[in-house]
Amino acid sequence: MQTESAYRSQEMSKRLVLVINCGSSSIKFALRVEGEPSPILSGLAERLTTPEGVLRWRAGNERDEMKIADGLHSTAVAGILPLIDRFAKRPLTAVGHRVVHGGEHFTGAYVLDANAVRAIEESIPLAPLHNPANLIGIREAMAVFSKIPHVAIFDTAFHQTMPPHAYRYAVPEVLYSKYGVRRYGFHGTSHHFVANEASRLLGMDVGQGAWLTAHLGNGCSTCAVLNGKSLDTSMGMTPLEGVVMGTRSGDVDPNLPAYLSRTLGWDLAKTDYVLNHESGLLGLSGLSNDMRTLVAARSEGHAGATLAIDVYCYRLARSLAGLAVALPRLDGLVFTGGIGENSPLIREMTVGHLQILGLAIAPERNLTPPGNPAREIQAAGSPAILVIPTDEERQIAEESLALLDFDRIQPVPERD
Repeated sequence: MQTESAYRSQEMSKRLVLVINCGSSSIKFALRVEGEPSPILSGLAERLTTPEGVLRWRAGNERDEMKIADGLHSTAVAGILPLIDRFAKRPLTAVGHRVVHGGEHFTGAYVLDANAVRAIEESIPLAPLHNPANLIGIREAMAVFSKIPHVAIFDTAFHQTMPPHAYRYAVPEVLYSKYGVRRYGFHGTSHHFVANEASRLLGMDVGQGAWLTAHLGNGCSTCAVLNGKSLDTSMGMTPLEGVVMGTRSGDVDPNLPAYLSRTLGWDLAKTDYVLNHESGLLGLSGLSNDMRTLVAARSEGHAGATLAIDVYCYRLARSLAGLAVALPRLDGLVFTGGIGENSPLIREMTVGHLQILGLAIAPERNLTPPGNPAREIQAAGSPAILVIPTDEERQIAEESLALLDFDRIQPVPERD
């Protein structure tokens, strides 16, 4: 029988990771204990770069907030430090950072050094809205937590297992070899996490199985995962490619920018802004990019909301059906992200288009139960259909520790 002191010793030996997800005007953070399903501390600093900056945090049943009057990222990171000192019962082992785009430099997690930071900078043209913000968080955190390893986890890295026939565009070879024009994919941390959880939920070895995964939030993407490896995904060189999203168009005719230039006089910056910020659900509905608002409006007969949801679900189903060709079989379909986890209507309508794959939902199982746990919602005779809450911070923490465990500190490879 384990003694109380032995139990305490075992608990204290568990390592502690601070996870940071830095955006241009926000920093999301979580303090995770190795092997624990929930963080001991989590929070969000938002409205940074403005006088309305605020840091909100939660630890168990305790929660509070503090003003960040100067709106600086450095002030927000400094504000996290006393919270770490207060709630951490042991020293930090590592800081894990989410980085959106690693280009072809990174095929997995990397311990950050000057070379790795420089490689992330080189990928800024591929993610001009995301990578600069990620680098702000990295630099500020490395200044505050200077004596522990910092690990970068890349959204794109999970998809580096895609074969060339999935990631190459049909454009001149020099555009790929010299300028990196290819499909990279995103949301890799989420797709990786829910695919592993799907195998656990169905009693398979972790990392096994043939899955179609749908990460549905304001940004949306789909993925074909076989035995823990991405074989294909919907997003491409940038997060604009793929399915319909909150404000992003997803796939459109590549000649659309030229057409808009000729007929409306739009320059590339105007077209880029419209396709990224004024399209998707917002553009189709003329009402909102929030699926909850659209579902409510649809129930009241709003034509724009109805069209937006119809297009969204059809394009999502078409993407999933197309990705199925990458798999040798289908063990299940996984819904995750804010919409995927919480909208029975979207799951029902999407699966309704996928009868070709033998998929069918049991209506009574599709309802969202209290606590929204991971669960199966398929009808009898259907391949598994799963709803699995994503936990990207947990995945980042686990990958950070795994990198340190296996001592996979490698030099950043150079492109040919």
